[in-house]
Amino acid sequence: MSPGLLDTAYQDCRRIAAAHGRTYFLATRLLAAPRRPAVHALYAFARLVDDLVDDAGQVTADHGAAGELDLIEKRLRTALEQGPATVSDTPVLFALTDTITRYDIAPQHFWTFLDSMRMDIPGSAHYRDRYADLAELREYMRGSAAAIGLQLLPVLGTVVPRAEAEPAAAALGEAFQLTNFLRDVAEDLDRGRVYLPAEDLTAFGVDRELLAHCRRTGRTDQRVRRALAHLIAVNRDIYRRADPGIDLLDPRVRPAIRTASVLYAGILTEIERRDYAVFESRAVVGVPKRLRVAATQLVLR
Repeated sequence: MSPGLLDTAYQDCRRIAAAHGRTYFLATRLLAAPRRPAVHALYAFARLVDDLVDDAGQVTADHGAAGELDLIEKRLRTALEQGPATVSDTPVLFALTDTITRYDIAPQHFWTFLDSMRMDIPGSAHYRDRYADLAELREYMRGSAAAIGLQLLPVLGTVVPRAEAEPAAAALGEAFQLTNFLRDVAEDLDRGRVYLPAEDLTAFGVDRELLAHCRRTGRTDQRVRRALAHLIAVNRDIYRRADPGIDLLDPRVRPAIRTASVLYAGILTEIERRDYAVFESRAVVGVPKRLRVAATQLVLR
């Protein structure tokens, strides 16, 4: 394996993380330099798959988006069995395979992730465009979010046996994912999906048709405001359950993970501050606050 080729692959992953994961990338900057490439590789892989799924209607390959995911899984399995060189023509997979091997990450977390991504592809046998209740949504998030936390855990390191830190790591991934769903209601509707549990929405008189109306008008109905307020409270409870797990991590990585957690939870506060105007524009935490939170964690390090 050429070290230069692998370095280039990791640099490609870094560029993807910098371009698309602003909060994630800022938090990664607080990690020790040797850990950063692996985190970038994990992010870049998730992004590669996510973009493929989101653009499923644009995929022109004969086997479609579902077939592309199958091919990615097959190539990754082969690389893990035969060595990273078998995917050296695909920088993200090249760097990812090296990361999995280097940090002894359980491959099952990647198969679980890909299974959830198949649930997003129209025409797939696993496809779902709505979730009846939080339990169903959590089954999706087991792969789309919890698995990401479990992939990261070996890279971050722990002060306890890894298994003890896994529940909190999975919960933090779930907390981040639910925040994305609350922020991106409008964008998800445009893709024909609703990632908010129908049972909770129905309790406040909200259905898919009302959400579609809000999207068309750009205005948030009062019933939707109440539903979002409830789900934000649910989301914050997941953050609270995940938070003690940060102290189980290697002390050197805690500032980065706390920064990511504070900033992602800050999106919920921003949604509230904007009176739940999620159909008008995307809620983001501004650059000054992101830098302020990061600086605070550096001081407390």
